[in-house]
Amino acid sequence: KEEERVLVSEHSWQPCPKARRRLRGCLEVVKQQLFRVGEDWYFLFVLGVLMATISFMMDLIVFRLSEAHRWLYREIGDYLVLKYLSWTIYPVAMAAFSTGFAQSITPHSGGSGIPELKTILSGVMLEEYLAIKNFGAKVVGLTCTQACGSTVFLGKVGPFVHLSAMAAAYLGKMRMSVMRKYEDKFKQNEMLVAAQAVGVATVFGAPISGVLFSVEVMSSHFAVRDYWRGFFAATCGAFMFRLLAVFNSEQETIAAIFKSDLKIDFPFDLPETFFYVFLGAVCGAIACAYLFCQRWLLGAVKENRLTGRLLATDKPVYSALVVLLLATITFPPGLGQLMASRLSMKELLISLFDNRTWLVLAQNASVVPAPLGDPRGLWQEWCHPSATIFGTLAFFLLMKFWMLTLATTLPLPAGYFMPIFVYGAAIGRLHGEVVALLFPDGIRAEGTAYPIVPGGYALAGAAAFSGAVTHSISTALLVCEATGHMAHVLPVVLAVLVANAIAQKCQPSFYEGTIIVKKLPYLPRIRSRHMASYRVLVEEFMERRVVAVAKGAGFEEVLAALNATTDGEYPVVESTVSPTLVGTVSRAQLVSFLQSHEHPQAPPGPLQEKPASTGTLGDDCTIEPVMLQLSPWTSLHQAHNLFELLKLQRIFVTRYGELVGTVTRTEVTMGTE
Repeated sequence: KEEERVLVSEHSWQPCPKARRRLRGCLEVVKQQLFRVGEDWYFLFVLGVLMATISFMMDLIVFRLSEAHRWLYREIGDYLVLKYLSWTIYPVAMAAFSTGFAQSITPHSGGSGIPELKTILSGVMLEEYLAIKNFGAKVVGLTCTQACGSTVFLGKVGPFVHLSAMAAAYLGKMRMSVMRKYEDKFKQNEMLVAAQAVGVATVFGAPISGVLFSVEVMSSHFAVRDYWRGFFAATCGAFMFRLLAVFNSEQETIAAIFKSDLKIDFPFDLPETFFYVFLGAVCGAIACAYLFCQRWLLGAVKENRLTGRLLATDKPVYSALVVLLLATITFPPGLGQLMASRLSMKELLISLFDNRTWLVLAQNASVVPAPLGDPRGLWQEWCHPSATIFGTLAFFLLMKFWMLTLATTLPLPAGYFMPIFVYGAAIGRLHGEVVALLFPDGIRAEGTAYPIVPGGYALAGAAAFSGAVTHSISTALLVCEATGHMAHVLPVVLAVLVANAIAQKCQPSFYEGTIIVKKLPYLPRIRSRHMASYRVLVEEFMERRVVAVAKGAGFEEVLAALNATTDGEYPVVESTVSPTLVGTVSRAQLVSFLQSHEHPQAPPGPLQEKPASTGTLGDDCTIEPVMLQLSPWTSLHQAHNLFELLKLQRIFVTRYGELVGTVTRTEVTMGTE
C-alpha cells in the first residue's frame, strides 16, 4: 500500500503539462541570457541598492526620532527639572534598548564590527559575525543608537560596513542556491571586499574614497582584479543613496552630503601650507593620545570589578549609566551650552565647514538668534556671552576627548569614525580661527592680501585626525567627496600625510588596538622596520615539538598522536628513522582509521561487517600533498608576507626535506614582537 501511495503521488495529474514545460524552458533560456555577462554584476547591483535603501531609511527614521526629542524638549517650557528629564531619559532609554535588544539576539552585535571583519579577511573564519540574525539585531540597535543624537556622539560607518558584509554573505548563499554553483572562500572574500566599499559609500555618498578606505583599513593585501567589483557596487550604492534624497524632496538634485560654501576664487595661498602641515602634526599628536587612552580605558573597564561585572551580566544597565552621565554633561542649560550640544552630528559638520570667520561674525552679530536648523545660523550655537569662539571650541575638544573615549566602551552597535571625523573638524576650525586672528587682513602674496578661510582648515583637520586614528590616507579624498569641494585637496593631503606619519610611528590604529584588547586571532603588522628585524629567521621562533605520524604507522601510533594534540591535520613523514615530509592527513581520517580496526581502545564508529585487525596509515588513509614549506633560514618578513597573502594558519618547516618544526600565526605574532 505504501508503494502504491508513492506511485500515485508521483504520477498525480497537474494542469497544462505542456505549458508548464515550455515555461520552464523559457525561464531557463532567460536565465542563461541574463547571466551570460556574469552573475557578479547583478549581485553587486542588488547589494549596492539594498544597502543604500537601508541606509536612507535608517537616516529618515533617526531624523524623525530626533525631531520628536527636540519637539518634546522645546514644548516643556522653562521648567528646568522637566527639561533635564526630557533631555536625559530619552537617550538613556534608547541606549538601554539598543544594548538589550541587540545582545538578546546575539552577543556579537555590539561595537562596529570592523575588527572582526579584519580578522575574517585575514583568513580566520568567524561564522557567527556574518550570521543573518546578527543583521537584524544590528539594524535595530544601530537605529536606536543613532537616535541618541550627539549626546552619545557615535556614528554608523563601522556597523554599516559590517551590515554590508553580512548582506553579501547572505546574498552569496542565495546565489549558490539559484545558480547551483559552489562558492569557495576566495569568491566569498572578493564579495566581502566589495561589501565594505558599499558600507562606506552608502553613508557618505562617496564611492571612490569608499573603495580606497575599505582597502586601506580592511585589507593587508588587495587583488587589483577586485577593484571593479568595489567601484561598481559602491557607485550603485552611493548613486541610489543620493537619488533617494531627491525623491524624498530633501534635495533638488544630487548633491554632496555635507553642504559647504567653500567655492571661492582663491582658497589658500602658498605660505598657508606651513599652517596646514602644523595642523597635521597637531592632529597626529592628539590622535596618539586618543588611541592610547581609548585602548587603556577599554581594557580597564573590562578588568575593573564593578564595570566588568556589569558588562558580563547587565550590559543595558552599564549603557544606561554611561549615557546618563554623558547626557547630564551635554544638558544645554548646563555645560552643553559651551559645546553646541543642541546640534546633531551632521549640523556640527556643516557649521564647522562654514567658510566665514566666526570671530568676525561674532563681533557683528545681531542680538536675534537664527532659528535652529538654518545652515547659515548654526555658528551661533558656538557663541556664548561668557566665552569667546576660541573658548567654546577648546572646551568642546577637551570634553569630547574623554567623552568619546568613554562612549567607545558601550556594548551597543555603534560606529566610531564619524565622531573622530567631527572632532578633527573642530581641531581644524580652532586652528583656522587662530590663524585668522593672527592675520586679520589675510596673508599677503605678491602685493595682494588673500583672506584666511577657517573652513578649509576644518576640512584638513577632519581628514587628518580621522586618517591618523584609522591609519588611512583616503580620508583626504573622503572630505572632498562628502563636501563636493576639491580646491583644498593639496593642503588636506599634506596634513593627512604628516598626521599619519606621527600616528603610525607611535600607536596602532583604532581597529588594531581594539583587536589587541579583544584578543582576536589577527596577525599584526611588523611595526619595526629596523634592519635587525630583517635578520630574524624562522628557526628562532618556530615550534620544534611537532606531533607527526609515520607513513607505516599502525593503531597504537595513530592513537598516541590523536591523544597528544587536537590539531585538525597532522604531518605524515616517511618513517620515524627518516622524517622526510610526504604530506598531511586530517584528524577525521585518523579517527576513521581507528574506528575501522578491531581493538579494545578503538572509538565507537559505524557498524562494519568485518573490522580490520591490521593495517597502516599509508594504506588506509588519503595523504594530501604539502603545497608550501618553509626553510629554517626563511626571514620573519617573508614568513609574515606569506601568512598575510595566502591567509594561512600553519606552515611546516623542513630542512633538506626533513620535518624540523612548524610555524603558526601564534609563532609569527610572537616573532613580530
